[in-house]
Amino acid sequence: MFHEYMEFKELQKKTEKELQAILSEYREKLRLARFKDANKQLKNIREIRTIRTVIANVLTLLNLNKK
Repeated sequence: MFHEYMEFKELQKKTEKELQAILSEYREKLRLARFKDANKQLKNIREIRTIRTVIANVLTLLNLNKK
């Protein structure tokens, strides 16, 4: 399901609209990963941490753009 990890430098090049799309995509990935974890189907537990990091980076960039 999840193989790539978006680096912060990659995210900085994105527009606000692209960041919003990435945010919703990663929130959905997080929801699915949590569901799989609850059902003991998630092979890589670290995946949740990685997804949360990307979400935090996107939110940081969106909040910086507001100022």
